[in-house]
Amino acid sequence: MKRMPFVRPTEHYDPQIITVDKELCSLIQQRKQLSDNNPGFPPLELISEWASEYDLYDDFLKAVFGTLLSEEYFKPYVEPMGFRQHIPVLQAIEKEGLFFTLTSIRQYSNVSVITLSMDWDMTALQDQNSYKHRHFELFIGEA
Repeated sequence: MKRMPFVRPTEHYDPQIITVDKELCSLIQQRKQLSDNNPGFPPLELISEWASEYDLYDDFLKAVFGTLLSEEYFKPYVEPMGFRQHIPVLQAIEKEGLFFTLTSIRQYSNVSVITLSMDWDMTALQDQNSYKHRHFELFIGEA
């Protein structure tokens, strides 16, 4: 699966802040090392305190720390190469009002790609939390 290419949002960059930006990168690395890459999320009281102290918006800091928490989703994808075959799977399961279907696997020489569909009755899900993002992990092995 390819990501959309990143387009720089502006051509402007103030060269006076290069050292600050470099220090931000260093602090992110230090944060990862000190927490053994498991930092958690700061309590909302701390975020409000820091927002006040540094004249920033609470929601902005929540977004920054939320992004730092989800670094694994920014790792580069393996680009499939050398197509081998399609494997039909056609397995489905219903869980918590959601219907998941694993339709097929495309095998390449360096990676396998699965096709997963998710379907639900949108009229039945009135709760705002029902639309939260979900992330899936695939474990292959003997049951």
